[in-house]
Amino acid sequence: MASILYLGGTGNISAASVRLAQTQGHRITLLNRGQRDPAALRLPPGIEWLRADLHDETATAAVLGDRTFDIVAQFIAYRPADVERDIRLFTGRCGQYFFISSASAYEKPVRFPFITESHPLKNPFWSYSRDKIACEDLCLRAYRDHNFPAIIVRPSHTYDTVWPLAIGGWTDFTPIARLRRGQPLIVHGDGTSLWTLTHSEDFATGFNGLFGHTAAVGHAFHITSDEVLSWNQIYETVCSTVGVPPNLVHIPTHALIRMNPDFTGSLLGDKAHSIIFDNSKIKTFVPGFRATIPFREGCRRTLAWFQGDPARQTDHPTSNTALERYLSIWNRMLAAGADQPKS
Repeated sequence: MASILYLGGTGNISAASVRLAQTQGHRITLLNRGQRDPAALRLPPGIEWLRADLHDETATAAVLGDRTFDIVAQFIAYRPADVERDIRLFTGRCGQYFFISSASAYEKPVRFPFITESHPLKNPFWSYSRDKIACEDLCLRAYRDHNFPAIIVRPSHTYDTVWPLAIGGWTDFTPIARLRRGQPLIVHGDGTSLWTLTHSEDFATGFNGLFGHTAAVGHAFHITSDEVLSWNQIYETVCSTVGVPPNLVHIPTHALIRMNPDFTGSLLGDKAHSIIFDNSKIKTFVPGFRATIPFREGCRRTLAWFQGDPARQTDHPTSNTALERYLSIWNRMLAAGADQPKS
């Protein structure tokens, strides 16, 4: 039984790890600002909560006192300053420090679609990914120079209490409300590029399997499903789960970015590329690891979670307005002779 400190622990990915860790008999402590409802996250009782804003290092240090942990799992570090703070706080105070990075850090544009952990890290399109790469560099430097027990984990598109769509999804229920009203969803490109979605409970199985594995220190791992789907199949599965026929409009990636430059990172820096993950490394370190929740089943679970509370089913006017604006612009482009979607 290990003592585990989760920095965060209430998010779409981390909550599943917390739930699994409790069933595994670990002693669990969560450090965060305490703004999420534990019941909505299905977090079990018996978890210790420490309230602190990690951006306030002095206050965080005071809350931690002189405590040590076998494992520190950092789910809410996004910039190098966050990791620099953690190195100061946890050097000599933990046996393993897990930094949750992102598979979007892998090189874009993609020169080779089959991704292993040795794939280059380079993303000129998305500052989020570049910051994660910089955080990884700090972790590895601290490991090399000072034996800081860093382990890097790179989730890809992981879902549970979110809608893993490329345009108009995540915590927003608007896409589902649109389908029920007979309104279309937008797919980038022609929808034939390949993608991997991973349920957070599958991710947790691989992630928690690294707890206490001392040989993992200094390594990087991605943890994903082996199921590969086209974006058309992903959207069609969502439509099927909602119980409506596919109602999709395909818009080229470059056109979407012209409509909203904020799409540059999430599309050109991530979802517009066909990527297939080789999970051999995590399977070597965690024998028996295998993702068992196909998207058709995970999608049903996500819908059930949203339908479990009317407050989660918010149809955001701003989101709906944005989608309608993109569709209107695209219709005008088509009328003016724009090419059909290819990328």
